[in-house]
Amino acid sequence: MRARPVAVALGAALAERMYAAAVRALLRESVRRVNAGDPRLLFAAYARDVRFVFPGDSSWGGDYRGREEVKGFIHRFIDVGLALEPTDILVDGPPWNTRVCLRFTDRARAPDGTLVYENEGVIFIRIAWGRLRHYESHEDTQKVADFDRWLAAQR
Repeated sequence: MRARPVAVALGAALAERMYAAAVRALLRESVRRVNAGDPRLLFAAYARDVRFVFPGDSSWGGDYRGREEVKGFIHRFIDVGLALEPTDILVDGPPWNTRVCLRFTDRARAPDGTLVYENEGVIFIRIAWGRLRHYESHEDTQKVADFDRWLAAQR
């Protein structure tokens, strides 16, 4: 009789690990595609009222609300040649209240291949039933401001 509760607990633990692995895989693939210039997979996951927060006084800083505003940020990210490399993805919570912490390095290179920007940070993400509802990025805002100055000098 005791074997059944143990089997149920093991099954639940396995399901939780499989769900976390699926979320990690989807995020890695979304980032890979954004880096390649194709954000459609990421955009397909957005809730209608998605919110993205990027702290700081740089031209990137803001509280972006709704799909169109957040898409604008992502398109700019792609247009200036930024690439994000996930280093760790931590997933917790059930499908209706999933929390993700994505640690990353992002970089940009000049047309000649010279590294002109590199930063590390974390993105905190909230997902509910497969929809990305909220995310916020935290990284060195001084490096972001320096990148702004480099971009302005290229015009």
